[in-house]
Amino acid sequence: MAPLQFPVEMITSRFSDRFNSIRSTSMSSRFASLKPISEFFDLKRLSKPADFGEVQSRVNYNLSYFSSNYALVFVMLSIYSLLTNPVLLFVIILVTVGLYGIGKLEGRDLDVGVFRATTSQLYTGLLVIAIPLGLYASPFASLMWLIGATGVTVIGHAAFMEKPIENAFSEEAV
Repeated sequence: MAPLQFPVEMITSRFSDRFNSIRSTSMSSRFASLKPISEFFDLKRLSKPADFGEVQSRVNYNLSYFSSNYALVFVMLSIYSLLTNPVLLFVIILVTVGLYGIGKLEGRDLDVGVFRATTSQLYTGLLVIAIPLGLYASPFASLMWLIGATGVTVIGHAAFMEKPIENAFSEEAV
């Protein structure tokens, strides 16, 4: 029986143009294009879409127009997720500081009094401590919550926020 093969290239080729534009921009220029909060939370432009076609049209427009604001929403939800899961935050800080400290040794052994440890032993010790703590911190649950909360927030905002009047008339055929 032949192995099952997925046409990954066909699926990923649709998204490459959208993600290439995101990758090519720097962080400072990405956040320089933030829309004002008064425009992002303009209650006069909130309305229920008439049908699914209008939802698609609004989401397509708003995802590109408010992309920097949505990235900021993702960052804020990420920070909130880490602050509400202190064990995961501790594990991330522990691993980061541990890797930085081992890297500062530059391949030399760690000598503390009569105790001597090689870098290999230090990496192994960090791994033995970080994996059980990391599994206890439930990073997958936090990641799934972050994906869900960001998706609901961003898609909900994009679907209910109307396009500006100028852009609504530009799509109609003359």
